[in-house]
Amino acid sequence: MSEDIVVKGYVVKKDLLYTDKHCWVKIEDGKAKIGITDYAQKKLGEIMNVELPSVGSEFNLGEAVATVEALKTVEDIYMPLSGKVIEVNERLSSEPELLNKSPYEDGWIATIEIKDESEVKKLLTPEKYSELIEKEE
Repeated sequence: MSEDIVVKGYVVKKDLLYTDKHCWVKIEDGKAKIGITDYAQKKLGEIMNVELPSVGSEFNLGEAVATVEALKTVEDIYMPLSGKVIEVNERLSSEPELLNKSPYEDGWIATIEIKDESEVKKLLTPEKYSELIEKEE
């Protein structure tokens, strides 16, 4: 496993793809597991609640797929790819703090069946996402 990239204290995993809305995407066999990045969870602060999508629901690229409620703000999580939700991380309903503690592993949000593989090309590489964090900070 290659070393993670660390930009200004934020961890960027080298084996994932990213969106400019601070979501990560792990692609496997026409499916994508999605979640929020370390940068996103640190900016949100202490996460109190997560509204998950329903299994079987379909979303287009850029549509709000989940909502995260933190101590001081509520943010939508936007779909990184068009597709159908085939699995959600039910643990987040009772343990929303997993998004803070383990954003890349235990704190994943959903798995989707990818509708349009060509959209994958629009995702950011870890290096490009790292540059985005540099600019935002």
